[in-house]
Order: sequence, then C-alpha cells, then structure tokens
Amino acid sequence: MSRRGQIQMTDDEVRSFLGEERTVICATNGVRGLPHLMPLWYVVRDTGPDGAPELWAWTFGKSQKIKNLERDPRATLQVEAGTEYHLLRGVMLETDVELVRDVDAVTQLGLEITARYGGDLAASSDEAKQLIAAQAAKRVAMRFVETRRATWDHRKLGGVY
Repeated sequence: MSRRGQIQMTDDEVRSFLGEERTVICATNGVRGLPHLMPLWYVVRDTGPDGAPELWAWTFGKSQKIKNLERDPRATLQVEAGTEYHLLRGVMLETDVELVRDVDAVTQLGLEITARYGGDLAASSDEAKQLIAAQAAKRVAMRFVETRRATWDHRKLGGVY
C-alpha cells in the first residue's frame, strides 16, 4: 500500500516551506546530456496560475545555467530539509523557464533577493541599490513556471513506516 498521499504537502504548506528555506538546487540540461546542478538563492512571488507560488532567481548572463536554458528552457528545482528520514521534507518542481533580461526587472529582482537574504535595510540603502543596478546589467532573471510538482513531508507519518 502506497503512503505517498499521506506525505504530500498542501499548497499552503508548499508556500510556507519555500518561504522558510533558503537554497534551491536548479538542474538544467547540460550540453553533454547530463544534468547541471547548481544552488541558487531565490524569492517566491505569487504570480503563478491561481496565485500559486513561483520561484524567481538571477544569475550571470554568461553562466552555464543560462547557456543551458537558452538551448533548452526547462529546469527541475528541488528544495529540501531534514537530516533524518522521519524529518525529511521537500518540494520538487519541473518547470519551464522564462529568461528575463530587462534591466529594470532584473534590478527589482536583485533588490528582492538582497532584502530576503540580507534584510530590508541591506536592500534599501542608496549604495546597495547602485551596486544591484550595476550587477543587473550583467545578470539574467529566471522565472520558473511550474509544470509538475512532487512534495514530501515524512513528519506526517508520525515515525511509523
């Protein structure tokens, strides 16, 4: 008997989990047909269908991730937590990726990422805004549009396997 349904997260649990965690592993399709895995900082925006959470990240325009996504605009994302089996939880998203190169949009995303990881004060100073704007010219924003989701929260099993 599969217990898969018992460990699935609800939409609210997914949104909360993604808001709590700090690093997503992004897998793109490498030039040799092998996955290219890289960690990213991200923000969650409620811009998906029906207000579903969407992950957004940025990276340098010349990075391998961007080269891979220009060739094949799909990625699989995974956010996970837990150090023991009964505590494991995570979200895996298969996505289509929209690359956004508009400097103003990239700058705005950079400010959001800086606020999330460095605090609102870090992103609000004039100096920070100037640094982020300068970086934005070299970066690309990635909008990850979910096409399929898998979730797990082993804590829901109450230690019974």
